[in-house]
Amino acid sequence: MEGKFTKQRGALAQVIDRFSTHDGTHETSIPGLCFFRTSHISETVHSVYQPSLCVVAQGSKVVMLGQESYQYDSDHYLTASVRLPISGQVVEASPEAPYVSLRLQFTMDQILDVIQTSAQLESPKRQYGRGLVINRMNDSLHDAVLRLVHLLDSPRDIPVLAPYAIREIIYRILQDEQGDTLKQFAVIGSHAQRIARVIERLNRDFALPLRVDELAEEAGMSTSSLYHYFKAVTAMSPNQYQKQLRLQEARRLLLSATMEAAEAAFQVGYESPSYFNREYTRMFGSPPIRDIRRFRDALQAGKALCNESADRQNL
Repeated sequence: MEGKFTKQRGALAQVIDRFSTHDGTHETSIPGLCFFRTSHISETVHSVYQPSLCVVAQGSKVVMLGQESYQYDSDHYLTASVRLPISGQVVEASPEAPYVSLRLQFTMDQILDVIQTSAQLESPKRQYGRGLVINRMNDSLHDAVLRLVHLLDSPRDIPVLAPYAIREIIYRILQDEQGDTLKQFAVIGSHAQRIARVIERLNRDFALPLRVDELAEEAGMSTSSLYHYFKAVTAMSPNQYQKQLRLQEARRLLLSATMEAAEAAFQVGYESPSYFNREYTRMFGSPPIRDIRRFRDALQAGKALCNESADRQNL
């Protein structure tokens, strides 16, 4: 058993390595599938996870959701069932053994389709739970993931076969020990499904003032129930969730455009630039101007390192 697992892990690492020749994020020709590679322990990276499967072929990563820490490696996989603002750091990587992983995004419609066509899949035992979980990797899921990534070697087969491979991957996740954590968000009328709708609303309207009573009414819950179930799913309150979305979007704006910090603050919904600066510093460790300068310097250093590595390989 261990021998098969080692071969599967090695085969997955080889495919990712072939399509990720340098450090960074690499989109693939399979919709929703991308590869990641880094040769060094990374700084903390903030992002919003979409509903997805994350599999590590080599190395290890730590993800923070609210105040909770999740570490996973090639023996485990991570599933996110709803959009979640997280911070992540690669904690095991080296030039000799780089961190390599994949992320496969999927939709609630895809999950619901598998549930509806799989009569043996029972209803979830509970109607809410954390939207981010770590499970132990198993042979069946490994095989399904390998079938999907091997399609990259035959691009003409992707439009026909990739949807079937993705359906099998979702099926294997739903069958697993904590499959209910994914299934619950696709069950119409469940607490988790109603919280998922609230999460979509917050992602769409994050720059608008937060009206928890309106969210509760839209979800068909009392305000206290909304807080309870929302925190059960996301590990944070609606206010904390919105704040992370706003600050991440402000950082993206500052990185992608020539923009003053005050302008970015107003665009994401802050009325006080000084309050925005304090919140930004608390989350990212430095005031906006200093943080963006440091981020760009690190990006340039990383590009220089990649170029140097490529030059050595060409010698």
